[in-house]
Amino acid sequence: MFIRSERLFLRPGWPEEWEDLLTLIDDEEVVRNLARAPWPYTAEDAKAFAAREQDRLLPNFFVTLPGSDGARLIGSVGLSLVEGEVNLGYWIGRPYWGQGYATEAARAMLSLAKSLGHRRLVGGHFVDNPASGRVLRKLGFCPTGEVRNRFSLGRGGEAPAELHALTLGDRSDCDDDVDAMRAA
Repeated sequence: MFIRSERLFLRPGWPEEWEDLLTLIDDEEVVRNLARAPWPYTAEDAKAFAAREQDRLLPNFFVTLPGSDGARLIGSVGLSLVEGEVNLGYWIGRPYWGQGYATEAARAMLSLAKSLGHRRLVGGHFVDNPASGRVLRKLGFCPTGEVRNRFSLGRGGEAPAELHALTLGDRSDCDDDVDAMRAA
């Protein structure tokens, strides 16, 4: 399965790309905001991530940026189960932060999630990572008002995370809240 967005190409990872993955994610500022990536991130971690099998209903993709020199790996986006709910997760390598890639890749994943029959998605971000919260709100996710301690392998412990939810196909009922946050 492959997805093309305006600027990005989302596709499964290939085992031989483990070195590109390691080079990109070997950054504590990236890994500390992820729940399932350990720090330090090793070659074995990269090999396992790049070689994992796809789940048809919970796919994960490498986010690549096509160019004249080939497609460059810039991050990852995918669906997983967290506490029995379908969770949207994503990360973008630091050289590509602030360019809208996380939002664009996640928006493409939302379209796929809807076509796979998912009706509701959840997402979360560690409280000290407000940029990820902004991505979720741009996608239409609404803060649930709940903050829970979530374990992070990258941090080696728990940290408070703000939870969000989105019902696919519905107009976000938190649009007024998002506008108010933007104005603040």
